[in-house]
Amino acid sequence: MTRTKFLVGAVVAAAVLAVAAVLWFSPSPGGPGTPGQADARAPTIVTDLLGRKVEVRLPVRRMMLGEGRQLYLLAALDTEDPIGRVVGWRKDLIQSDPDTYAAYLHKFPRIAELPQFGGFEDGTFDLELAISLKPDVILMNIESQRATEDARYVERLQAVGIPIVYVDFRHYPVENTEPTIRLLGQLMGKEARARDIIDFRAAQIRRVTDVIRAAAPARPRVFIERIGGYTEDCCLSFGNENFGKFVEMAGGHNLAGQIIRGTFGQLNPEQVLASDPEQVLVTSANWEAFVPKGPWIGVGPGADLDEAARKLRGFTRRSAYAGTTAQRNGAFHAIWHQFYNSPYDFVAIQQLARWLHPDLFAGLDPDATFREFHQRFLPLDYAPGYFVSLPKAPTP
Repeated sequence: MTRTKFLVGAVVAAAVLAVAAVLWFSPSPGGPGTPGQADARAPTIVTDLLGRKVEVRLPVRRMMLGEGRQLYLLAALDTEDPIGRVVGWRKDLIQSDPDTYAAYLHKFPRIAELPQFGGFEDGTFDLELAISLKPDVILMNIESQRATEDARYVERLQAVGIPIVYVDFRHYPVENTEPTIRLLGQLMGKEARARDIIDFRAAQIRRVTDVIRAAAPARPRVFIERIGGYTEDCCLSFGNENFGKFVEMAGGHNLAGQIIRGTFGQLNPEQVLASDPEQVLVTSANWEAFVPKGPWIGVGPGADLDEAARKLRGFTRRSAYAGTTAQRNGAFHAIWHQFYNSPYDFVAIQQLARWLHPDLFAGLDPDATFREFHQRFLPLDYAPGYFVSLPKAPTP
């Protein structure tokens, strides 16, 4: 970079921060909270999911969601007005989970007015918009860390008094979901509510893990096909985290865990064939926004399960499964992909246990579990449709 370009860049950056300071400290009409007025809230040090010590004024009145699907937890913590503190969000919920978005839009129409922004990772985040919205905090997923650091967003936002706090449901959900719930409860002044959610989740997971620990059943070989129908590529999967760990907790053996290092990765069809899965689990969802009329399996709230089963049958014909035990027995299942990035992972673990060990878990009803969670913690009525299986092949 030439000296001239460097100086120009420095001047531009200084100008952005100068404008930002004016925006931040000037009065703001309407919206959650009252930025620009004297704030009696004491700054509090919180620890985020990267172990960073961050100063935030609590309780938070104005939040930006670095991912729209963080609403899954906000709605459980503040059922009466889940978007009351939200001043802007990433548009991923609208695209990745349109059925849930539609349900919230119906009950809370103001959600359509929330300013939307792009992601840190793909470089579409709008710094000036973020500053103009005057949030008390921006919630970001931990996978955004490198992009935020490379662009120096943390320092640039901190310079105008906007902290970033990192959370995680996706990369290490079994380990990080509970502290994420606790952290958001602290930020929102909803600590007791957070404890109730944590206790419910833990109790529902124990209904599976206690039985598996006591019975020590044989573990069926499971291949997880990640984001089935979102792409034509085969065979995206999970390593030993996220759905990979869910399978292990439910008493299965995640075949890709021996190959993929990390949470996400990909096998080739030959590796899948050689591993001979006894059961195939496809994570999928309504991805009409990304793949119009695509082969994705639209499981999720209120899904048409007959149509979902029809699409699932198409996966049995993939070359990666030709001649496998799963194909011969028709042991194919589809489950809502968004369980991988939400505080609802306990539902997925229960359903996996039902599929992998039906005799051990004959009395377990994941639909009833999720319905109870909705009744106790969410503002929406429960709409089943989150999982589907093919009928077993007849025994010769």
